Amino acid sequence: MRVLALSPGSLEDQLDRLPALADICQKLNASLQVACDPQQAAPWKLLPCLDKLLPFSFEANPTLADWANLLGCVREPDFQICINFAEGQQVNLMLSMSHIPKRLAVEGFACTDQVSVGPGWTAQRLNPFLQALGLDLKADQFRLSLAAEALEEAREALPSGDGPLLLLSPSGQGNDWPAAEWHQLPETIKSRLPALRSMVLPAELSLTKRAALVANADVVLSSCPVSQRLAIYCGTPLVALGAESADLPERQEIRCLSRPQELATLQSSDVLTALGF
Repeated sequence: MRVLALSPGSLEDQLDRLPALADICQKLNASLQVACDPQQAAPWKLLPCLDKLLPFSFEANPTLADWANLLGCVREPDFQICINFAEGQQVNLMLSMSHIPKRLAVEGFACTDQVSVGPGWTAQRLNPFLQALGLDLKADQFRLSLAAEALEEAREALPSGDGPLLLLSPSGQGNDWPAAEWHQLPETIKSRLPALRSMVLPAELSLTKRAALVANADVVLSSCPVSQRLAIYCGTPLVALGAESADLPERQEIRCLSRPQELATLQSSDVLTALGF
């Protein structure tokens, strides 16, 4: 069986869709092709079920020729299911000319099954797409399958020592927790836990390498939405700065702290408490 996903949106949007599409493909023994912006495609490469990426920038005002090319890619393989996160007349016209028998979307005249976004944390809200296929999503159980080579390479890049590893991942945005606080926090913890190792997650690394470092950490402190999602999918304890608790799964090892507009005044004592110090 082949599944097609039409997936516009940001890197975070792509990450939010991984559990649903991985679960569909696993339960239906299906392969996956994804049409998305090439600059946002990295998350899909983390899924073993991925067969092919179809580079298509939904937000870049595609021309008629672009849509015709995508239609050719869609009609050539024998897709049985389309999960469509795109909206608009063009995508519906394209899908209506495809041969895909089951087309799921929130709206649009080309969909055969119209769904509504469900309750729960961000990834879990896509459960209605699975329910339309007779399946049930438990997004909190999704974990990334990272290659042993990537995990070993990440381990070699970690600071030496046997102590617990605190991985820091600031967003770098203007409303982030101040840089001086990020810098001082590991030193403050080391005064109580001398064996602590700490590392700042380099934002320029590939998503696979970032995920491997997150998987090797003992705890992640992050105001970066991408890193927060990687920690969730790796099962790594997380203190998420500026995240809404309703957008993250309810786990004892996941704690949300402060709102985005209040990060500039967040006290380090509150962060230490959230980290268990």
